[in-house]
Amino acid sequence: MGKRVVIDTIACTGCESCVELCPEVFEFDKDSEKAVVILEEGGDEACIERAIATCPTDCIYWENS
Repeated sequence: MGKRVVIDTIACTGCESCVELCPEVFEFDKDSEKAVVILEEGGDEACIERAIATCPTDCIYWENS
């Protein structure tokens, strides 16, 4: 059992800090004006941890898959 990165899109404000830090994992969805995960598993964990730490709304987290 692994873990995958998730964004609570309701809490996301679309600041794009995660997209700037980890563009291989996160992407900005122009329609919803929110960040979305494009690589749930297998991304650079250190980069994802920085994105989690810098998210102003704490809407990025790990979930067991």
